[in-house]
Amino acid sequence: MTRLARPDELGWVADTIAASFRPYIARMGRAPAPVTADHAAMIAAGEVHLLEEAGERLGLIVLRAAPDHLFVDIVAVASGAQRRGIGCALMRFAEVEARRLGLPAVRLYTNAKMAEALSFYPALGYRQTDARREDGFDRVYFEKRLDTKS
Repeated sequence: MTRLARPDELGWVADTIAASFRPYIARMGRAPAPVTADHAAMIAAGEVHLLEEAGERLGLIVLRAAPDHLFVDIVAVASGAQRRGIGCALMRFAEVEARRLGLPAVRLYTNAKMAEALSFYPALGYRQTDARREDGFDRVYFEKRLDTKS
């Protein structure tokens, strides 16, 4: 089940994001943008969705609707839930949510040094649309066009 994060879950959200992105700090030479983002503001805006199973929080996804797409800002999986398909389930949720909102695409970016992500998103049908340096990060942009017809 996926549900919105509550303000009292800020600690879990921040800790899960920090743990998920910790392996990339050495590669990038600094904390990835999701680690330093304003998680409280994201929760308050209704952008943070938690995936739970039997009451256990397994991961989260941060979604932001734009006029022509749904933007995936952060995907993070709890340490004990790695390699269980949680990331795939979160991305499927994003696609369902985009369709529910009548949006024709899901877009996201990742860091060029996150090799795992560079193969993960294409395996789910996302295609690279751009690569550029932005805010001090080397970002790779992806998009998946959706059939929004019922």
